[in-house]
Amino acid sequence: MRRSPRVVPPTRLSVRDVVDEAVAGMLARPGRAALTVLGTLLGVAAFVTVLGLTSTVEGQISNRFTALVATEVVVQDAGPAATTTAAFPEDAERRLAGLNGVRSAGVFWEVPDPGPLDARRPTTQDPGENFKVLAATPGYLRAIHARLSAGRLFDAWHDAQHQRVVVLGSGAAGRLGITWVDNQPAVFIGGTPFAVIGIVDDVDRRADTLLSAVVPAGTAESLWGPPPTGESTSAQALVDTRIGAARQVGGEAPLALRPEDPTRFKVVLPPDPQTLRQGVSTDLGTLFLALAAVCLVIGAVGIANTTLVAVLERVAEIGLRRSLGARRRHVATHFLAESGTLGLIGGLIGTSVGVAAVVAVAFWRDWTPILQPATVLPAPLVGAVTGLLAGLYPAWRASRIEPADALRR
Repeated sequence: MRRSPRVVPPTRLSVRDVVDEAVAGMLARPGRAALTVLGTLLGVAAFVTVLGLTSTVEGQISNRFTALVATEVVVQDAGPAATTTAAFPEDAERRLAGLNGVRSAGVFWEVPDPGPLDARRPTTQDPGENFKVLAATPGYLRAIHARLSAGRLFDAWHDAQHQRVVVLGSGAAGRLGITWVDNQPAVFIGGTPFAVIGIVDDVDRRADTLLSAVVPAGTAESLWGPPPTGESTSAQALVDTRIGAARQVGGEAPLALRPEDPTRFKVVLPPDPQTLRQGVSTDLGTLFLALAAVCLVIGAVGIANTTLVAVLERVAEIGLRRSLGARRRHVATHFLAESGTLGLIGGLIGTSVGVAAVVAVAFWRDWTPILQPATVLPAPLVGAVTGLLAGLYPAWRASRIEPADALRR
């Protein structure tokens, strides 16, 4: 009786075999494996750090916007240039401060051509510097949240009595060489002496004040006349409101200032907070996501390069495996498992590094760290997928190696 030929069973590669081979391949070249992991680690760490800092910065932008921009109302003189009547009444600050929801308010304008400002009496050889001179009621300095490094702010008495006092911004004071005011040093504005009673170190609004000299509005009118009308330097009122009261105050301010002619004023209200926050978040998110993607691409190129070099170095080994029965897919699976494992390890370590970086930066800047679960949890998988994609071409190259050609090398 004729016996049928024996059929050789096909070789199989179990999951355990794949894991063992991948681990053995990495441990055989620990230095190269560490450098490959480093590329993915840096990419994933940058991915988590950038997106985490984006969320954290968005939160800070939101808080700062709510605290400052959403509480600022500006009332401008919209009268024609030929108008000689002052837009703001003498008690404008009191009228605005009496509105419900107003914390502080003040009228201000830039004095046109007041003359040079110097710490010495100007001469023809040294005429001084042309700093901006602001005329303001006392409430203006409170509305911009002026913080002093020396001295004090002028008050309603200085304004009413036309006292020749000045508060300098820190930038202007530094240029003039004035750092303290205990003996009330004098400066000259267009040849007129003023006693320096305070130096403003920082403000939350109107940063140009730090490069200006601020004098009481009453003093400015007595020396240089009323504010101009119909120009960019015409008088304005800055109103600091409570949260949520800006639109109500903006609607009531013109009536409170001039009940007989409220159309004389133009009110500038803060933009809608939600719309602005969404626009800022979208812009920041798009920019930082692109940067994170570039970091991941760099990590993937590193893995692909290292894996391809490993394939070229192990041609003889691959040929021996093929001659002993390993199939093409077995060889490809081996290299894919190795590159995917390296990517996963880099993703796990990179996620930890990224989270630590976000927390460290937030602690240093005194921020509240914000980490989205949708960013942190998938990050190790992003590393693994990056490793798998990077290993596709090297694995394909390895699977195309013929046993006979490989063994002849």
